[in-house]
Amino acid sequence: MVFFSIFSFGLIKEMNRIKEVLEEKGITQTWLAEQLGKSYNMVNSYVQNRQQPRLEILFEIAKILQVSAKDLLVDQNPANQSN
Repeated sequence: MVFFSIFSFGLIKEMNRIKEVLEEKGITQTWLAEQLGKSYNMVNSYVQNRQQPRLEILFEIAKILQVSAKDLLVDQNPANQSN
């Protein structure tokens, strides 16, 4: 019997841009985890899009990173994406 992970097929869609914003600002996941009072593993799951933060946490992340919560989200509307 063969089991396939949805991760192996790239079927997990990016929902957030936390990783990109952290990189742009030169901030580590460890620092963000400390600021949020969350474990590194939890923050890493947000950054890797394995789990999405609740809205309250998303707004808290935005406040900590000094960006709009909208800046942390991936636009899922193909009409708004440029080629």
